[in-house]
Amino acid sequence: MPLFEALIFGIVQGITEFLPISSTAHIIITELLFGYNFPGLAFEIYLHIGSVFAVILYFRRELWTVIRGFFLYIINKSAAYRVHFFFGLYIIIATVITGSMGLILKNLVVDVFKTPLFIAAALAVTGTALIIIERFREYGSRTEEKMTFLDSIIVGLGQAIAVLPGISRSGSTLVFALWVGLERDTAVRYSFLLAIPAILGSSVLAVRDVSGALWGAIGTGPMVVSFLAAFVFSLVGIVWLIDFLKRGRLLYFAIYCYIVAILVFAFVPEIPPTF
Repeated sequence: MPLFEALIFGIVQGITEFLPISSTAHIIITELLFGYNFPGLAFEIYLHIGSVFAVILYFRRELWTVIRGFFLYIINKSAAYRVHFFFGLYIIIATVITGSMGLILKNLVVDVFKTPLFIAAALAVTGTALIIIERFREYGSRTEEKMTFLDSIIVGLGQAIAVLPGISRSGSTLVFALWVGLERDTAVRYSFLLAIPAILGSSVLAVRDVSGALWGAIGTGPMVVSFLAAFVFSLVGIVWLIDFLKRGRLLYFAIYCYIVAILVFAFVPEIPPTF
């Protein structure tokens, strides 16, 4: 793979990872436009690792607060750490549910689901979900102090659906978090922190593919460039999305999903595997 194409892959991954528009779909679309069709989702997951490093860096203080509070509450049961303990527990519960459902659904995520037709349909579903939550559901007011086990179960199930290319992970978790009544800032924070174990967990499942044939097929230089670009532009995407959601509307992302779905369905060709 040429370094320029590797850079484009990294930029696409970084910008789209935390926006509710499905980064996996955009990476697969980029593959098809460049004439690639990598088996499975190993390359997509590899780029996702760069994004998860970015979210760890950006939310390092919040992450440390949750982890520290989680274990301190276990040790001394201090009321000061109760909220952090349960917020961490809700992250764990959602992650376990996502992982369990992911293992069930992963057999469905075969190359046939990386086709333009499937991706276009899935993007349309993502756009519809964003419209529903934006137009037909009032935002809740519950913060992390008032979250429940049921919230984490529902959001975990929503995140599991995003194993399908075209269904946005960030979009699914955000939509389901807002649907159960969490206020917007809490929903966004919960969605971002859920990305860390979700992406790291999927990376473990794909580590054999990433460490083997993929590096040989793409090349060390392009792999490094795409990873670094994904990391840098994921930071850009995080900062932009958080700022946008303070005043913007999810409806704009829904419109974007519909436009991309139409373009993919109409113009992106089926391309046979290159290796």
